[in-house]
Formats: sequence, C-alpha cells, structure tokens
Amino acid sequence: MARLLLRTVLGGTMIAHGLKHGRSLDGTAGWFGSIGFKEPQLQARASAIVETGAGAALIAGAATPLAAAAVVGTMGVAARSVHQPNGFFITAEGYEYVLNLAAASVALAGLGPGRWSVDRALGLDRKLRGGPAAAVAAGLGLAGAAAQLAAFWRRPVKG
Repeated sequence: MARLLLRTVLGGTMIAHGLKHGRSLDGTAGWFGSIGFKEPQLQARASAIVETGAGAALIAGAATPLAAAAVVGTMGVAARSVHQPNGFFITAEGYEYVLNLAAASVALAGLGPGRWSVDRALGLDRKLRGGPAAAVAAGLGLAGAAAQLAAFWRRPVKG
C-alpha cells in the first residue's frame, strides 16, 4: 500500500506539472527561452509529454525504473538550469523540491512498484529490481539530463 501511495503522489505531481506546461505551450516555451534553452517550443512540448507520461506510468506502476528515470532526468534538468544557483531551500527557488522528487523516484524504482501495478501483472517487477533498478533509474535519468543540457541549454548571460 505504501508503494501505491508513493507512486500516486509522485505520478500525480508529475502529471500536474506536465498538464500545466501543456496548457500554455507558448508561455512555457517563452519561459524555457528565458532560462537559456535553445528550441524552446520543442522543450515545452517535450516537458509536457515526458512529465505527463512519466507520471501516468508511475501511477500505473508500468516500466517503473524507466518512468522513475524520466522523473530523475526532468528534475536534473530543472535543478541545473533553474534551482542550483539559488541554494538548497525551495523558499529561495532552491533545489530542495526537485532533489526530493528525484530521490523518491530512485527509491521507488529500487523498492519496486508493488502488488497493484502493471509491472507486477506482467512479471516485470521480478526482472529488474532492488539496487539494479535504482541504479538504472538514477543512471539513465542523470545521463538523459546531461545530454539534454549539453544539447539545448546555455546559462543565460546576465546583463
């Protein structure tokens, strides 16, 4: 039951973020452009799709380590491009919040999705679990974040 609660809270949070970005793609693209992203329209669409899709997959308990990796990647990009320069605390726009979402996602990947999940119904939760599942979530997520940042982001020059 605790895993279902964790999946639902993490997944619901990601869906909410994805829908927020998707409701105002032009506004989201403008924001991405303002924080240094090339191709901000692409970034806006990608964030809406990845956040909503990862959230739905987490809630369903489907491909849990990969869905967790998508959350880690998204939070890694957010941490580096927006929050890290502001320190730890969220009250100052720091990385506290994104770190907690990413860490909870890695923990969920390691714990597994639990009894009421697509992964359990398909027997996938027995193929990749524990430390290796957590490592996949963290490793793929951080590698994806690094690739996205390297390809699309440059720290904005403050005038």
